[in-house]
Amino acid sequence: MKAFSLCAALLLLPSLVAAQNAPSATYDATDRVFRLDGGQMTYVFGVNPRGELQQIYWGGRVAATDTFPPARPKPGWASFDSSYNNTPQEYAGWGAGLFNEPALKITFAGGNRDLVLHYLSHTQTASGFDVVLKDIERPIFVTLHYAIDPESGILARSAAIENRGAAPVTVEQAAAAAWALPAGRYTLNYLTGRWAGEWTLTQEPVHPGARVIESRRGSTGHQANPWFALQAGGPDENHGEVWFGALAWSGSWRITVEQDQLDEVRVTGGFNPFDFGYVLKPGEKLETPVFYGGYSAQGLGGASRLLHSYELRRILPRTAKTAGRPTPRPRPVLYNSWEATGFNVNEAGQMALAEKAAALGVNRFVMDDGWFGQRKDDHAGLGDWYVNPQKFPHGLKPLIDRVHALGMDFGLWVEPEMVNPDSDLYRKHPDWVLNFPDRPRSEQRNQLVLNLARTDVRDYVFGFLDKLLTENEIAFLKWDYNRNWSEPGWDQLPPGEEKEVYVAYTRNLYEILAELRKRHPQVEIESCSGGGGRVDLGILRYVDEVWTSDNTDPFDRLTLQDGFTYAYTPQVMMAWVTDSPHWLNHRSTSLVYRMLSSMQGSLGIGANIRKWTPEETATAKRLIATYHELQPTITQGGLYRLISPRNGSEFSATETVNGSRSQAVLFAFIHSTQEERGFPLLKLEGLDPRAEYKLTAVEGKAKEGTPAVASGAWWMHHGLEMSEEFRGDFQASLFRLDRQ
Repeated sequence: MKAFSLCAALLLLPSLVAAQNAPSATYDATDRVFRLDGGQMTYVFGVNPRGELQQIYWGGRVAATDTFPPARPKPGWASFDSSYNNTPQEYAGWGAGLFNEPALKITFAGGNRDLVLHYLSHTQTASGFDVVLKDIERPIFVTLHYAIDPESGILARSAAIENRGAAPVTVEQAAAAAWALPAGRYTLNYLTGRWAGEWTLTQEPVHPGARVIESRRGSTGHQANPWFALQAGGPDENHGEVWFGALAWSGSWRITVEQDQLDEVRVTGGFNPFDFGYVLKPGEKLETPVFYGGYSAQGLGGASRLLHSYELRRILPRTAKTAGRPTPRPRPVLYNSWEATGFNVNEAGQMALAEKAAALGVNRFVMDDGWFGQRKDDHAGLGDWYVNPQKFPHGLKPLIDRVHALGMDFGLWVEPEMVNPDSDLYRKHPDWVLNFPDRPRSEQRNQLVLNLARTDVRDYVFGFLDKLLTENEIAFLKWDYNRNWSEPGWDQLPPGEEKEVYVAYTRNLYEILAELRKRHPQVEIESCSGGGGRVDLGILRYVDEVWTSDNTDPFDRLTLQDGFTYAYTPQVMMAWVTDSPHWLNHRSTSLVYRMLSSMQGSLGIGANIRKWTPEETATAKRLIATYHELQPTITQGGLYRLISPRNGSEFSATETVNGSRSQAVLFAFIHSTQEERGFPLLKLEGLDPRAEYKLTAVEGKAKEGTPAVASGAWWMHHGLEMSEEFRGDFQASLFRLDRQ
């Protein structure tokens, strides 16, 4: 089991290849100072006289001729806070009286828990450094990996913990990295929520003590997301220094933001230490996730644009269709059958839906739940992955052939990690689920979680998915995951090793996804977990898109999508147009409003299109055609949040600008106008001030007298005024600007 997990761990390491404009990675042997430069960021650390690896600088890029003094331990504060506590170490062990959050905590055989890590050696890599630390006495070695992106300056950090001793040790806490900022006044930004209410941007001043952001659920979780941004001073979208980070891990995780007794700030993130214990036998190694960090001097908006660019270029996978491209292709516009049919799927009904979807200009038809086993509702069938012979007497091929004949590719819903107790699989292998022997097994959504950490379970899941994709011409899997863990036992292992389930499960998940992509390079995958329950930079190395939220209410989505895009690119943000009134809020909105809300991300149609009027069908067809034209700019351009929908705002507006600044797309939304107030003036961002841009109103109107063509400077400084007719409840407009 360990050897397999370690191989899977290597998949997490960033695949940064040195380019012609290679980042600067230098080492001053005299002062023992390491320096990394990329984009507009410089990161510096060094070896202090005690032998500790100490951060020296993290911030805006400085000149190559600028030098940094060697690392020096910071003084103690009276007898209560030693220099060891006050010095910002790159990777501190729990020992020598450390009271701050440690990066690594270990229990040795015999009960000794003191760990003090000192610099031992380093090697320079194509994009950074591998720095080796060692305990001052015992043979515990930690290799810190640093890899910087030359374009964005985003730094990827991780650690490999190795036991070279003769006795096993237990890792009780292991971070991927620790980041530090000097004393100052900072605002912490992070994402919180719940099912159907994810992606709330939470902003608060940093106070003395620790703010813990975490998931103990076995997966990333709806309640918090492993992303943070620290801004100097108060929150600001367009101005000010921002230090940000994202942890690439899809299991239980924790990020601790800590202001110490001297007002300095440290951010430590990695495996969640709650219920954690990883036994390293002699010669074994544990790889942590990757913790990415970056810097922007252009506020939260600048930070998110850097992160989007990095995700598109360095994180997201490529398929056979997009190999060699600098970024993945824009996502196909899809239709999903769930709201139209629920579990009541069959060959004739799905074919009829496919015909209507094709007429709209959709690229991909996805059949959702209900096609397999004895799946009539959510009480049975999960785990039995054979095509239901009553619903599809000739298998999936006739439906797939019809979808292809209509000019679309075919996708399918699966939930591989779950099992219903009412299934052949569970009756045969009740031991395959996460459980504690002789204790109740908690069901949620009438299902249990398969223990993917087990080799036999991993092989079963990979085997049926591989068979499904081999025997059918499937282009897309909607991979669902509809509950969190309970009873996380793994009784195949000795009691002291069972807690390794938190690492092995997620490693095996990544390994399955990686091997499926290798064997079926044409297949694309969506990560779905009741919406945003498993979205992070770990899973995004293996999937092409994510299901943002089960809440598809178009007004709620404005805030959900706003929060989502602080951490993740709109390229992966699936956004469906569904029925009105909406099932969640019973809110009625026009099809134009619903379409434009969803067109801010990767567009999907999930409504029951059999009930659409001819006028609605024509509207959707027209807007889908427009979306196809504008999608590269919308999903891969630079995103500017002109008016936030948060905090009860009556209005909201976003703008995206493509990389060449030849096109911009502007969305504007009204919740409700009050007291005859008109829509605010929109001063655009990111255009070439010297270029001329033609304004086209796709939906809505500009104020009478607005020039059809004006300079980028005019649109950015004078701004765009909306027509006085743009008033009322739940109104939406769409404009495009094209360089002439």
